[in-house]
Amino acid sequence: MKAQPKASHFIDGDYVEDEAGSVIESLYPATGEVIARLHAATPAIVERAIAAAKRAQPEWAAMSPTARGRILKRAAEIMRTRNRELSELETLDTGKPIQETIVADPTSGADSFEFFGGVIAAGMNGQYIPLGGDFAYTKRVPLGVCVGIGAWNYPQQIACWKGAPALAAGNAMVFKPSENTPLGALKIAEILIEAGLPKGLYNVIQGDRTTGPLLVNHPDVAKVSLTGSVPTGRKVAAAAAGQLKHVTMELGGKSPLIVFDDADIDSAVGGAMLGNFYSTGQVCSNGTRVFVQRKVKDQFLSRLKERTERMIIGDPMNEATQVGPMVSFDQRQKVMSYIDKGKTEGATLVTGGGIPNNVSGEGYYVQPTVFADVTDEMTIAREEIFGPVMCVLDFDDEAEVIARANATEFGLSAGVFTADLTRGHRVVDQLEAGTLWINTYNLCPVEIPFGGSKQSGFGRENSLAALEHYSELKTVYVGMGKVEAPY
Repeated sequence: MKAQPKASHFIDGDYVEDEAGSVIESLYPATGEVIARLHAATPAIVERAIAAAKRAQPEWAAMSPTARGRILKRAAEIMRTRNRELSELETLDTGKPIQETIVADPTSGADSFEFFGGVIAAGMNGQYIPLGGDFAYTKRVPLGVCVGIGAWNYPQQIACWKGAPALAAGNAMVFKPSENTPLGALKIAEILIEAGLPKGLYNVIQGDRTTGPLLVNHPDVAKVSLTGSVPTGRKVAAAAAGQLKHVTMELGGKSPLIVFDDADIDSAVGGAMLGNFYSTGQVCSNGTRVFVQRKVKDQFLSRLKERTERMIIGDPMNEATQVGPMVSFDQRQKVMSYIDKGKTEGATLVTGGGIPNNVSGEGYYVQPTVFADVTDEMTIAREEIFGPVMCVLDFDDEAEVIARANATEFGLSAGVFTADLTRGHRVVDQLEAGTLWINTYNLCPVEIPFGGSKQSGFGRENSLAALEHYSELKTVYVGMGKVEAPY
């Protein structure tokens, strides 16, 4: 099984190779097989990509919003036409089941190009401000060269979520995917060129932890958008702040999902499973602290155990498979170490907790795992695991659970399941998070802003709000009379 691209990087409209860069082996997580070998960007590759972006950006910014939008919408159409091919590549890249990638990965990327291609004219409008005889107006202008740094859980989606608003606003982008999932972004770059995007505006370079600083610290870069961990976010934000660059940080979380005793239990269980086991638990917004009101705890756990143990683990390319492997061996080891901590610290293992015995080869599989009787001070309740591990905690009343839910440095997401919508709105209003759900979980359509608060980051992706983070206001005062000075 091979997925070798033409070359490691895509710069100025074509594939580019520099074998002086260190080797990056792309592994298929279901088997551990090497499916592609690429090279990390050398400083020369970084310079070449940024130079191409800088050269191409002014002419792109001068185009009308409608003309820019037409190209983005054409890219969306191509992505939808090739959804199966892109989904299979995403499964090879990440190990996520094809039944997921075919509905959630390239499709959401296509949605992003379509949305920003359609709203760009309205989203980039300014204001007219009357000032008596004089007046002023504002306009939104692009920032210039933007850098996107992606994570490995949704590589194609993230490449589009960052690229679409950046391009719509008139910027150029240099995108660096995770070294664990280097393949999908190259195809996105190909498709954009095919859709008519001028060369140099969307460049993809491979790299590791040494590549990011070369991009972030480059004097020609105006903005950095990162999806990653909190420690990485702190480093990138600090480096960008040193040169007063614009930043968007979409970081990790330890999000609460609260189930009140009047909730529809099957819906709440379904939401908790989607918020912990989808993409093998490798989703930053996952509701990994599931607070269940004590009265319905036993019913919730019984139904949860039954449904979790029915999940189909296996070959990600089999459309019946519901749970695939972790993205890497190291990630599996990390998750298993957290499971061991949960057992050691006294949590009750309800189901899972090991490596499934129905898969062959060297795949990085972990059973969907549920711990009950988890307390707030346990390691598994405080730290982001980023794997299929659900922590169920008991609570008694509303004020208590709100205080406990907020007792974390993170603030990415939160959810509430209740039949009392008044309570649902009241509770989410007090939860310290950027993206919240009532009676559902982890739905992120492109029309709504997505992002966090506290240590989970700042800035927003998707919706018209994203255009604000890829542009800045320019204000013009127009004097209509003679200038009178007192001297």
